[in-house]
Amino acid sequence: MNRRQVVLVTGASSGIGLAVAREAARRGHRVFASARKPEAISGEKDVQTLRLNVTESGAATQAVAEILRIEGRLDALVNNAGYAQYGATEDVSADRWREQYNVAVFGAVETIRAALPAMRAAGGGTIVNMSSVGGRFVVPFAAPYCSAKHALEAISDSLRVELAPFGIRVVVVEPGPVDTRFDDRALSEVDAILRRPGPYSAYYKDIEAAMRGAFAAGKIPPEAVARVVVNAIESRRPKSRYRMTMMSHLLIPLRPLLPDRLVDAMLRRALKVPKRR
Repeated sequence: MNRRQVVLVTGASSGIGLAVAREAARRGHRVFASARKPEAISGEKDVQTLRLNVTESGAATQAVAEILRIEGRLDALVNNAGYAQYGATEDVSADRWREQYNVAVFGAVETIRAALPAMRAAGGGTIVNMSSVGGRFVVPFAAPYCSAKHALEAISDSLRVELAPFGIRVVVVEPGPVDTRFDDRALSEVDAILRRPGPYSAYYKDIEAAMRGAFAAGKIPPEAVARVVVNAIESRRPKSRYRMTMMSHLLIPLRPLLPDRLVDAMLRRALKVPKRR
């Protein structure tokens, strides 16, 4: 499928989303890069920007309608909008839990729902959902993020069968650490928690060190992820899942083989969390 395609990328103001938009444009595709603040990506060569906050009701439908008005079709959707909410399950407020799901799950679903009628009418298309190693291998103190990505994985598995009769392919990309500002923003989300005394405060400093150290080892550039995403869009038979980085290749297949107690012990050791005080 090397023909010129019309591609919508969400969360394209920086990092993986911006790299995907640039790579798709470089290969000659018609790219619509969307973000909450599209001025952050103005001036990108051969890329048209759109304002799209995936948590706003009707915003995805409006964005797709604009693309159809300009190009008459939509061939590929890359669901990349997202952020990571870290913190102990108890410490993260209900509002922050909801926001994590509004962006990573419900926002993705609404954008998919907006794109499907046009893809179905055209007889095909590709949906790429950006997941994470965290969607398959859960890290303590990151339950909101990991559970949201786990939900996106489940939605993708369901969609893959539901949409097959219409020629619409569904792809999941599962990166490990990528060299973007993603982790910095994720850690900034827990600043207030870090400053607040509580039952988990003794562990947060070590957790932050682990997130910047062992859990961030082997980072790859966002351009590497972008090449995989665009390859999947162009492929006649894309894989259902693409694992990226050594962490993703190792942890995802290993997890079902390891006893829960062993995994728990490994994570407690890495995060310096005792079994019992």
